[in-house]
Amino acid sequence: MSVAFAPDAGWLDEAPSPSVGKRIAIVTDAWHPQVNGVVRTLSAVCDGLALAGHETAVFGPDRYRTMPCPGYSTIRLAIGAGRALGRHLAAFAPHAVHIATEGPLGLAGRAFCLKRDWPFTTAYHTRFPEYLHARCGLPLAWSYAALRRFHAPSQGVMVATETMRRELAARGFQRLAAWTRGVDTMLFRPGCAPAIQLPRPVFLYVGRVAVEKNLPAFLDLDLPGSKLVVGDGPSLAAMKRRYPQVHFVGAQSGEALVHHYAAADVMVLPSRTETFGLVLLEALACGVPVAAFPSAGPTDVIGDSGAGIIAEDLRRAACAALDIPRERCVQHAARFSWQASIEQFIGHLAWM
Repeated sequence: MSVAFAPDAGWLDEAPSPSVGKRIAIVTDAWHPQVNGVVRTLSAVCDGLALAGHETAVFGPDRYRTMPCPGYSTIRLAIGAGRALGRHLAAFAPHAVHIATEGPLGLAGRAFCLKRDWPFTTAYHTRFPEYLHARCGLPLAWSYAALRRFHAPSQGVMVATETMRRELAARGFQRLAAWTRGVDTMLFRPGCAPAIQLPRPVFLYVGRVAVEKNLPAFLDLDLPGSKLVVGDGPSLAAMKRRYPQVHFVGAQSGEALVHHYAAADVMVLPSRTETFGLVLLEALACGVPVAAFPSAGPTDVIGDSGAGIIAEDLRRAACAALDIPRERCVQHAARFSWQASIEQFIGHLAWM
């Protein structure tokens, strides 16, 4: 029996929160104008740290010269930023450094901290080994070995679910720390007017339109009503050609996204590579039940809450989710607060 991963769950004792006025540096390859779960998470954390009285500086690709990410041109990667990043970190003189991603900036930030003998924390947001395997067939063992080396000096590797912690521990990762996620229930709420009127029932996907998201597993299903896809990505044009009967509306955010959730009867998540899945919480907070495969994110977030159906038969799960009361979804989403997430984040930082 699985149990939903509650915001107060933890595997390591958290240090007392430091006094206010600390300077916290976040080094990340994922930052605005990118639209993804990592960016939304870090944005919420920065807002929470500011409210807690801390000064946060985000060192993202927007500060440096960039190039398009191969195979994903809308994502820009910093190039040759090592020296500049080092100067910027030294000038900021942080009390704590968090390296959020394993990309070029993450590598440069890691190298600088090791050179200066600064302690730092990291996070495991994304299953890059599975993504690389899906895109180019790179053996999982190779990429996991590289990630294990990247995170080895970290004072705490923050992960979002217990399932993900167990998987990484089994692969030799150490000093794993619980860092759950939250949802803004003031923004994501039930009862809004639908952004689009489609034949009911409406089955919705929200997220990147990319090969690693396993979208055909949803779009190939024989389901009644309509299918709605919200999101952008490198596979969008191909998906539009392949599925002309599906309603693709591109990336949406803020109130526009809320009103697209309001148009749906069930949120379907076909991805098997989610480490958490913020869109799950957003959908639930809007009163939309979830259907998903039994992967790390959905299994831990939904658990035994009854707010979704987790099964290998995704069609059966999607149809069964139609019977879930919307009130149950809203109540379950309310358990996940950004305040709890931010307190965990602060508690795990390695202070200098």
